[in-house]
Amino acid sequence: MNKKILGIGNAIVDVLAKVDEEFLIKRNFIKGSMKLISKFEFEDLKKNIKIERIVAGGSVANTMSGIAYLKGNASFIGKINSDSLGEIYKKSLEDINVKFPYVEKNENLSTGASIILITPDTERTMCTYLGISSHLSANDLNENNITEHDLIFLEGYLWDKGISEKMFKYAIDVAKKNKVKIAMSLSDIFCVSRHKDDFYNLLRNDLDILIGNESEINELTNKKNLLDSINQLKNINKLIVITKSENGSVAIKDDEVISCNSEKVDKILDLTGAGDSFAAGFLKEYLDKSEIKQCLISGSKLASKVIQKIGARLE
Repeated sequence: MNKKILGIGNAIVDVLAKVDEEFLIKRNFIKGSMKLISKFEFEDLKKNIKIERIVAGGSVANTMSGIAYLKGNASFIGKINSDSLGEIYKKSLEDINVKFPYVEKNENLSTGASIILITPDTERTMCTYLGISSHLSANDLNENNITEHDLIFLEGYLWDKGISEKMFKYAIDVAKKNKVKIAMSLSDIFCVSRHKDDFYNLLRNDLDILIGNESEINELTNKKNLLDSINQLKNINKLIVITKSENGSVAIKDDEVISCNSEKVDKILDLTGAGDSFAAGFLKEYLDKSEIKQCLISGSKLASKVIQKIGARLE
């Protein structure tokens, strides 16, 4: 029986476009960054690019699509409007067998979208209009959404808004009460520095699994290097997974440290979704009750596949 996972996160439509360096300079975009933009800026930018592809995105949704690609049983809840982008979003997930139990309503804000500008060196620069996605509330979930699953996966980005923080706590409470395991991704280093104490308390008191990259983990622990961070985290008795790009990955389980090399690739096309795909490979194996080393290997394999193509999807 395939174990079930529910991802809860920002529902963002990814709009992928190739641009040259000049385009970024002209618009004062910092290459490799993520910038929040207004609806007006989003529409203006959209008019000035050649769109390659439009798919359902958002970090946790990308992870759920990776799990579906591996034939896992994945569902996702994120807030969309019943507008054209919302329709694209829902269909894009259902087409790849990710269940989408969220009931969309007519909202006053439109569905969130992110224009991902890919330069010739494969770096991605994201301009994100959050729209309705950041207004996911406890009212958008019901207990059954959570209790029907073996594991829920939340993203750190959700902690950013008052109502989302309440939703986060509600999901955790329901999961704990019903013995559903709880995993979380750290999302990005700025998100960690904003919510460091909260995230550390979540790790100690609520989470079963935490996934982050090396810089996010060091930010969380206030340490300068990963070895010091690992030594500190060994005392927490949780499963903590740390990705290190081409230097592989590490898992801390109780006080054991398990290492894994990264998969070698010939040519990197686009780094979009590498961390999300790693999480998908790891969590799918975890749900299958594999050894932690195997979970890391599977995560590395999936991440290496996704960086050899454009976009965060493997199908």
